[in-house]
Amino acid sequence: MAKIIGVKVSENKEGKEFISLKLQGDAEAVQSLQTGKFYITSKSCYISCTFTRAEAEGFIGSELPGKVVRVNSDAYQYTIKETGEVISLSHRYEFIPETKAERRVRENAAI
Repeated sequence: MAKIIGVKVSENKEGKEFISLKLQGDAEAVQSLQTGKFYITSKSCYISCTFTRAEAEGFIGSELPGKVVRVNSDAYQYTIKETGEVISLSHRYEFIPETKAERRVRENAAI
């Protein structure tokens, strides 16, 4: 499941505002490459929507069937806000909705 945790207002190239929902995936354990110790994190992404800001904010806390996954992308520069360090990344995170078949399997497993 992915949880709606926030709302962002952005502008497209023509200067028109649009709304995006911030989604957060499930918690997962990841092993640090530097220390070898495990820590808990979750992936997050934004997905555009057709809601007004007020409508979108009303969905905060709701869950959507699906998951946030890492996908490969063209390389791009990213600035880490806390340190100002600029790094090169070649991935992004996207929301992938749960299919009807996956939902049936999940629901049958719960029985």
